[in-house]
Amino acid sequence: MSNDTLDLLALKLIPGLGDKNIKQLVSYCGSPTEVFNVHKSKLMSIPGFGKKTVDIILNHQTNKQAETILGKAEKKGMDVLNYLDKSYPVRLRQVMDAPTILFKKGKGDFNPARTVAIVGTRRATNYGKEITTKIVEDLLSLNVQVISGLAYGIDIEAHKAAMKNNISTVSVLAGGLDWIYPSIHKKFAEDMQDTGGILSESPPGTKPNPHLFPARNRIIAGMADATIVVEAAERGGALITANIADSYNRTVFAVPGDIGHTHSVGTNKLIRSQKAIIYTGAEDLIYHLGWSDENLESKQKIELPDMNDTERVVYQLLVDNEPSLEIDILAMKAQIPINQMASILLGLEFKNLVKSMPGKKYGINMRK
Repeated sequence: MSNDTLDLLALKLIPGLGDKNIKQLVSYCGSPTEVFNVHKSKLMSIPGFGKKTVDIILNHQTNKQAETILGKAEKKGMDVLNYLDKSYPVRLRQVMDAPTILFKKGKGDFNPARTVAIVGTRRATNYGKEITTKIVEDLLSLNVQVISGLAYGIDIEAHKAAMKNNISTVSVLAGGLDWIYPSIHKKFAEDMQDTGGILSESPPGTKPNPHLFPARNRIIAGMADATIVVEAAERGGALITANIADSYNRTVFAVPGDIGHTHSVGTNKLIRSQKAIIYTGAEDLIYHLGWSDENLESKQKIELPDMNDTERVVYQLLVDNEPSLEIDILAMKAQIPINQMASILLGLEFKNLVKSMPGKKYGINMRK
């Protein structure tokens, strides 16, 4: 495990210090390690950090606990990613409240060319299950990774259909990766690790308590190019995921259902409130996301050999947000100080990979 991972986990274990605050600390100090080494006065000068939190940081009160957790994860065969790693899900990194630490099991690529989250009610109807299977089958030709939450109903149907069609699928869990919930789906969680994987921000040994599920849903939404809600009641996890995806400016689709049926209230409400586009088939994804073969080829060519890890993160963001991004938005999404971002962009311009545009915007150089 890297020092960054250890230090970020130690910060994450501090009560009341959330992911946004941790990223703010790292941005001010320059690196996770420097957060523990800077003078107390500098930490106290950062907005939102009081003496109690600063004392916990500088006294290294959670570092030993972090070492224990990382040791346990290693023994259980888990990889631990931090948000600065190049293998961290890049789509998730772009959202402000993305987890600073993720625990992972599986051989799959967590940065594929295309991703879709499929979610819905635990009390799925036969129609909902059939539609979910059809949606996944239609994704086969689009080279899409399927993301869901392993729950009863629509979630597990999406995972099962993906594995049946040899499509990579990823499950995001609320509890630790050694605490599969529901336990009846443990075999599916194991099987999907061959081409996909399971993921959680919760350390090993964490029970899947109810309050962890809404937080889990933001990871599903953040990892997906688009979220499809198949069936949903008026309240529930599927609607939470859809609303979070909408707040991230990610595309949301909903399968329309029978008027008056409980399992259709949520999806119809999303469509009525214009938070979701009606989903009728894979052509909707192709049209609204611009998923042509040409775009797929360009996204698969981002692993260029003459970029360091930080440059790859910035370049990937520009690829995913074509045609351009303003420098301050780019710095925010990458969690990199704006003065450092300017230097990175200049380096990428010298390499003829990035071009500057009017209005302090930058885009990828298609003529490289």
